[in-house]
Amino acid sequence: MAPEELIVEFALTRLDHPDLDIEELAALVVRRGGPERELEFASRNLADRGELRGAAFPAAVEHVLRVVLTLRGRSD
Repeated sequence: MAPEELIVEFALTRLDHPDLDIEELAALVVRRGGPERELEFASRNLADRGELRGAAFPAAVEHVLRVVLTLRGRSD
């Protein structure tokens, strides 16, 4: 999934659940993606961090957060 697609998925999830915080939204995006998407996100995050192992779900959530916060840019 391209970063732009992930941002759209995150934004749609946020529209459905405006009361959730950013980490809860990221977790929901990962859960909705299923096991294959979870592994994709986790492997990308672990590669970015230069690690060989890690718990899949937390690493996948961290990847979603990294993409969202990176593309969101600095807040003024």
